[in-house]
Amino acid sequence: MSRGDGERARLLAGAARTIGAPDLVIALSHRGRRTYQLCGGMRPDEAPRYELGSASKPFTGLLLAALVAAGRLRYEDPAAELLAPGHPVHPSVRAITLRHLITHTSGLPALPADFYPQALPRWSTAPYSRYPADRVVRAFLRARPRHRPGTRWHYSNFAVSVLGHTLAAATGTPWESLLRTEVLDPLGLHDTRLRPSPLDGDAVGHRRDGRPLPALNTGGFDAAGAVRSTPPDLLTFLEAHLPATQAPTRPPAAAFSDVRHPLLRRGLGHAHTHTLTWFRHPSAHGPVCFHAGATLGQQLFLGFRPDTGTALAAMCTRRVHRTDPFIATVHELLTEKL
Repeated sequence: MSRGDGERARLLAGAARTIGAPDLVIALSHRGRRTYQLCGGMRPDEAPRYELGSASKPFTGLLLAALVAAGRLRYEDPAAELLAPGHPVHPSVRAITLRHLITHTSGLPALPADFYPQALPRWSTAPYSRYPADRVVRAFLRARPRHRPGTRWHYSNFAVSVLGHTLAAATGTPWESLLRTEVLDPLGLHDTRLRPSPLDGDAVGHRRDGRPLPALNTGGFDAAGAVRSTPPDLLTFLEAHLPATQAPTRPPAAAFSDVRHPLLRRGLGHAHTHTLTWFRHPSAHGPVCFHAGATLGQQLFLGFRPDTGTALAAMCTRRVHRTDPFIATVHELLTEKL
């Protein structure tokens, strides 16, 4: 059923009431027409940049797909050989490819084993800040994967972070500059940043009791969670994934096709599929691709339906908790209601 702008605005307002967060923003694009539900009378161009957390991973995945489409890398390239040629590693590490890293099938744990002792004293404020890039790389080169690469799906911030460092090493370009050159600038995402800039429009996260939190420092895990962006930029990013949208020259159209294509099955009973970088669930309106993220004091959801030209970004600046309705509500909004 086709819905008008007024009906879509009503659905966004209903979702906002269900979530009940005073700082909530929901941004919708349907066949190029945008609708916003913003807190406090704020205009879309006044919205701050939000921490994406794990919703940064689709940016890293698109970067990989763009480099592959341009012929600069292959999905099956061994990561260790690109990252540290000739360095002695365990045979299972030698078998890990770029595809394994981005699809969470590398066999690596969620985080390195030695991450937790140093992070615990700063767990609620800056757990990643003292685990820099060189330590992430060293942890990878001495790793012992839990499973043979390519045999099991296990979500891993560690793996995607290693991918970022590998892409930088393989191209001779820092990850931040590479993402800017290959993805952000070509898509016109000029309000998207990879470092905190609180004096230049960054949203401030909050604990459940309302106390503000410092900006997230991702240490050596940038590729897994460092992106910060505004609602309009996030809609632009999502719209570029929709087949009906005229894709720019860069990233190549083949890159967007690659990140939409289902690759593997995962979840309870293997009921759901996963693309190169998105979770992919069925719906009555066709497949829904999405990714959520949560930092110490912010939450974010990105999703799109390729078959209907619909994209949704939602965000708020409060800490996630077990009974929080944010993710369930916006997922249902995109999957069943819009």
